[in-house]
Amino acid sequence: MHPKQEILEDKLAALCQALDNHLEDIYGGHYRLHPNRLRRGKGSNPSFDGLFSTSIAFTLGYGSKFGRGYIVNVEIRTLDRVSHYDRADIIGEAFSFISQNLDSYLPGQNLRIVYDGEVMKIIGDFSLGEV
Repeated sequence: MHPKQEILEDKLAALCQALDNHLEDIYGGHYRLHPNRLRRGKGSNPSFDGLFSTSIAFTLGYGSKFGRGYIVNVEIRTLDRVSHYDRADIIGEAFSFISQNLDSYLPGQNLRIVYDGEVMKIIGDFSLGEV
């Protein structure tokens, strides 16, 4: 992988970890933690512990009206039944957080978050400049 691509993905990973912490701050106590999950702050990465597991993965976007980008995944790690209302609220909060913080993690890249069908996707200029 090109070093500039690594930097881009490291910044996206940092945004993802910040999102995970943000969601934990707001909703962390709303549901019981899955028995196989570590308590918040006990894992090596916020995605590995607590109620939420967030991740960002690149997609070429075949069949998408937005094309390529990074899919944002938010998983709620509980055996409890999560209401549709709560799930929608959590996803809306994740969307809002990324929308408000994307430029601070990746300034000048002209990126935005959109709903691409049922998923959240970060789209825009992912060019690496001169390589």
